[in-house]
Amino acid sequence: MHFTDLYVYRHMFPVGVPHISDMRIVLLGNRVAGRSSSGNTILGREEFDDSRTAECVKREGETAGRHITVVEAPGWWCDSTVELLIVINERLSSLCLPGPHALLLNIDANIPFTETHRRAVQQHMELLGERVWSHTIVLFTRGDCLGDTTIEQHIESGGEALQWVVERCGNRYHVLSNRRTDDDQVTELLEKIEEMVAGNRAHNFDFDAKMMKELMEKKKEEERRAEERKMKVHKQRQTLRSSAAGLPSLHMELPGGRVSSR
Repeated sequence: MHFTDLYVYRHMFPVGVPHISDMRIVLLGNRVAGRSSSGNTILGREEFDDSRTAECVKREGETAGRHITVVEAPGWWCDSTVELLIVINERLSSLCLPGPHALLLNIDANIPFTETHRRAVQQHMELLGERVWSHTIVLFTRGDCLGDTTIEQHIESGGEALQWVVERCGNRYHVLSNRRTDDDQVTELLEKIEEMVAGNRAHNFDFDAKMMKELMEKKKEEERRAEERKMKVHKQRQTLRSSAAGLPSLHMELPGGRVSSR
C-alpha cells in the first residue's frame, strides 16, 4: 500500500467498535521521543515530567468519557542493555493488570528516523514478544513541527526505516501536537485504540511469562560470560607476570665496551 493512501485506509473503521470505559495505555520509545509529553496530552494535565528515570511511572485520569491509565516505560538508547527490558517487563506486567489495551510507540516527528533508530525499535519491541506489533500504534510526537506537511507525506518521505516501523505496526499511527489544547486529537487516538482492540478480538496485550524467563536467562548468561572473560584476562596477566619474573637477565656487549641488559 502506498503511504499517500493511508489517510483513507486509517479511516476505514469497522462498524460496532466497542467503547472501552477503562483503558490502559503504555508509552514506549527512546529517551527523547516525547513520552512524557504524550502522557500529559492524553490525560490533559501535567502528570509526567521529562526526568529520565529508569522506573515505570503510572498515572490515571478521566479523558473523553473514559477512565485512562497511562504507564510511561523507561526510555531506551540505541545501545540499551537487556537489563532495561527486564525492568520494563517486570514493572509493566504489574502496573497494567490484566494487560494494556495499547502500546504507543513514540517517535519524534521532528527528528530524522534512521536505520539505527529502526534497529533499536526492532530490538526492544521484539524482546516483548512477537505479538507486540499487533497491539502497537506509532505515535508521532511534536506534530506541530510538521507545519503544512501531512503525516502521510512525512511517512512517505521518511524513508524505508520509518516505513518499516509503520508497516510492522499494521499501518496504525497517530499524531499528537503537544501545543494544542483541544481534545479532538486525543479522542481520535482513543478511538483508534478501540479499533485496534476490536481487531485483536478484544484481547489485551499480556507480558509473556516465558519471555520474561528467557530474558532473565539471557541476562544470567551474559553475566556468566562477562565473568569468564574477566577471569581469563586475569589469568593471562598472572601468567605473563610469572614468565617475566623467571626470565634470566641477558647481557649483550655493544660497540665501545658498553653492556646492554635484557
